[in-house]
Amino acid sequence: MRSDQRPTFVFVHGGSSNARAWTPLRNELALRGHRSYAVDLPGHGDTATGPAAYHRPGADRAGLTREPSPMSGVTLADNVRHVVGVLRRLAAHGPVVLAGNSLGGLTLTAVVNAAPELVDRVVYLSALCLADPAMLTEPWDVVDDNLLDAAAARIAVPHEAPDGDPGVVRLDWRRAHADPETFAALKAAIMADAPDPLFRHFLDTLDADENHAVLEAGALIRPEAWRGVPHTYVRLSADRGLTPAVQDHMIRKADALTPDHPFDVHTLPTSHVGYWNRPELFADLLTRLT
Repeated sequence: MRSDQRPTFVFVHGGSSNARAWTPLRNELALRGHRSYAVDLPGHGDTATGPAAYHRPGADRAGLTREPSPMSGVTLADNVRHVVGVLRRLAAHGPVVLAGNSLGGLTLTAVVNAAPELVDRVVYLSALCLADPAMLTEPWDVVDDNLLDAAAARIAVPHEAPDGDPGVVRLDWRRAHADPETFAALKAAIMADAPDPLFRHFLDTLDADENHAVLEAGALIRPEAWRGVPHTYVRLSADRGLTPAVQDHMIRKADALTPDHPFDVHTLPTSHVGYWNRPELFADLLTRLT
C-alpha cells in the first residue's frame, strides 16, 4: 500500500449488470467508515442508451429483437480506459483495492496489465481470471455443472438489429417476473440463498445486453504486471453460476503461471452474487484484506 490510509474500494460489475449491483455492499462499507466507487462499464447502467423496449411495461419482444445495442462496438480496451481513468483520479487520495465479480474479472486483469501502479490489491469475487491462451480457444479440463447457461437460454432474445454485433448477447431478465419456472431457474443459478423478493429486486437492476467479445487475449494475465500486485481470489462455495470447480481451476492456472506469487484465497458460503443479499460477509473479508 502507498500509505497508511484506508483504501478506496473500486467495484467492477459482472455481465448484464452495472454499478447498482454493489449498492448493498457499498452501504455496508460506508457504515464501517470505508470509501468505495462502483463503475458502470461502457454501455452499462444509468448512462447507457436503450434498448428502450426493455424498460417499457409489458412484453415487447419484437422491440427487443430490433433495437440496436449500447454495447455494439464496445471492446475490452474501452473498459480498461474507463476504469483506469477512474483509478487515476482515486489514486490521488490514497490506496485503491480493485474488486469485481463474474465477467468483470476480465476487465480486472486487463486493468492490472495496463496500469499495475494504480492498483494496491486486486480481488476476484468468483470472477473470471484467465492465465492460459488455451482458455480462450479450447474446452477447459474441468467439470462445469453450472445452472446459469441453461437458465440464461430461457430469456435469450434474438438480436436482429441492422447494426447487430455478434459479440452482444441480449437477455430479457424481466421475463422472469411473469414466468415462475424461469424465475426459479435463474434464482437457483444466481442467488439461491436469498428470499424471492430480494432476488426480484436484483433482477430489476440488470441490463439487457452484454458484450462477450471482451473474452479476448487482452484479458490474459501478464506475469510482469501480475507479480507486482497482491491478488486475492474469493471463492463462493454455493455458486451455481461460476461453480467452485471452475473457480478452483482458474486459481490453479494462475498460480502455475506465477508460482512465486500465488493467489491469496478465501471462501465465503454464498451464491454467485452473494454481495447483494449477504453484504456483511463481503465487507468483513474486504476490510480484513486491508
